[in-house]
Amino acid sequence: MSCNLANQCDRFVEASLMELLKFMYSNNLTVTAASDVLDVLLTAEKFDVASCTRYCGRLLRTLTMTPESVLVYLDLPSTILMSEAFQPLTIAAKQFYVVYFKDMTKYDKDEILNLPLAGLEEIIASDDLRLLSENEVYRFVLKWAASQYPKLEDSRKIIMTRLAKFIRYPYMKRRMLTDLLTRKEFDPEFAQKVVTEALSFKSTVPNKQHAYISDENSNVNRRFVERPYKVRPIKMVKFQQPRPHCVVYLELKRDICASLFPSGNLISEPFEFGGQEFFLMALHHMDHFEVYLATVHGPCAFPFDYEFAGRYSIQAQEFVSRFKRSYTCEELFSPILLFKIPWTCFMGEDKKDLYFINDRFHLSVELSDKR
Repeated sequence: MSCNLANQCDRFVEASLMELLKFMYSNNLTVTAASDVLDVLLTAEKFDVASCTRYCGRLLRTLTMTPESVLVYLDLPSTILMSEAFQPLTIAAKQFYVVYFKDMTKYDKDEILNLPLAGLEEIIASDDLRLLSENEVYRFVLKWAASQYPKLEDSRKIIMTRLAKFIRYPYMKRRMLTDLLTRKEFDPEFAQKVVTEALSFKSTVPNKQHAYISDENSNVNRRFVERPYKVRPIKMVKFQQPRPHCVVYLELKRDICASLFPSGNLISEPFEFGGQEFFLMALHHMDHFEVYLATVHGPCAFPFDYEFAGRYSIQAQEFVSRFKRSYTCEELFSPILLFKIPWTCFMGEDKKDLYFINDRFHLSVELSDKR
């Protein structure tokens, strides 16, 4: 059987070598299948026939890419991937992954555990990656590293040198940040730094966060760029005096608001106050844009005041209050309507400057414990 395998390999080498010789005389190939062209490319690279390598690279870029073919391309030796002739195909293959796996919520995570490192880097570096929350990227990086590098020291090395920089820590939930501090796959000093940085970011009023975004270090800068999460991240500031209260900030991009038409909705990540979990919800309902405050588990067990506010101009540093009301325990708790406006008034092209600053709708909700 080993002789048959050897003979088969010899035939593959002979066929690709014959194609290379034909190319040297005709500047053309007779093979068209991606696997055959790739064999010729590898042979041309081996014998340093640069013109054929470039030709094969251009030809492969014109052929239809599939996850399987891209996996083969990116699994080639780094000397080939980084060669000048192959570089355009490497870039095209990486971009294919970014587009193909753009919405991680549509794929079984096990389906992408076999991705090569180069492809994974491109996917999790993308600002347009769609997922429920940044927690998914964090968990997936750990799972992928463990499956590809079973030894802890190996998985830690690949995470710290190649993958950790692409995780958007400021948009992870607090419990996941706590988990990060206990992980042996991350360097303790690095983990402490990004967690402290993330918690500070989460507690900073939105209009003061530009200081983070303007960091000159590109890797640090990308950590603060928000992806199109399906569960929207919030900023929250808590106070104990004169009585327990909190302010929750939510920003919604205009294109995300537009995607709610005709019957969509979105929710914020949950937040804890007074021992109760709350969340914010925005939706399109009967030709109106509406925002609600709701609880995660059943009715609220304590009375509280709530105040809704918005920020309507770049110059305005403070949020402008629209109303302040009270909730009492005697009421049957249902989602509290905070904001309602006709859809055309909110999303019309001639109205966008009234509610959106740099294409973002800025709102805040302040809750005060009345106990």
